[in-house]
Amino acid sequence: MSDKKEKDSKVKSSKAKKNVEKTQEVSVSAEKKIFPHSCTDCGVLNCSKRNASYPEFCLTEKLTEKELEKVVKLYTENEENNKIAIASAEVEGGFYGKYTRVEEIMEVAKRIGAKKIGIATCVGLIEESRIFARILKLNGFDVYGVACKVGSVDKTDIGLDSKYTCKTGPVMCNPILQAKLLNKAGTQLNVVVGLCVGHDSLFYKYSKALATTLVTKDRVLAHNPVGALYQTRAYYKRLLQQPLWDDEDDKKEEK
Repeated sequence: MSDKKEKDSKVKSSKAKKNVEKTQEVSVSAEKKIFPHSCTDCGVLNCSKRNASYPEFCLTEKLTEKELEKVVKLYTENEENNKIAIASAEVEGGFYGKYTRVEEIMEVAKRIGAKKIGIATCVGLIEESRIFARILKLNGFDVYGVACKVGSVDKTDIGLDSKYTCKTGPVMCNPILQAKLLNKAGTQLNVVVGLCVGHDSLFYKYSKALATTLVTKDRVLAHNPVGALYQTRAYYKRLLQQPLWDDEDDKKEEK
């Protein structure tokens, strides 16, 4: 390549780079106007590593000593919070990369003194819940399980249009009743196994006992929802290319 061609190539490359940077700046600038920056916008993570400076928008940097002290007291002065936080940190530090989530749940339960474990399960994962119950019993826990279709209530009884029952059947998932029955049974730690999005939220809302999750439902990815995030540069790149719906889709749904 001649000196002139090489020089022209470098100029073009430099211009292209500047254009990309300019576009990124505009995008970031527009984003600032719409959404305040938070931890998901941070590339430093100094709160965890403590080896750099906090960015301007850092949530940690903006906290006052009084705010921090108030939260720390919730861990030190509330006996239940203290017990749970310490047990969780001990299991994380003591069994990091060694225990599966099944084992971690049992270890935390043991350390917080939870003997009676409730299982709030999807009927589609009842076999997995049976296996989990056997493992719990083998390790000395009492187990009480409630499936999502308990009560056998029709979906249309709560106002759902019957067109949404064609694929999944007429019987509604009943997470509120699951929680109430586990409350009645006196469970000390409840474990969610594959409840639907939203139904799991209602279960957490009505569960009196501490609740955790063993299985997060994803019917497409074999209950591994993070798989979609791992593949956003390949099979699931559409997730970052365009919104899931637009105004026209909303109008069609309303009809």
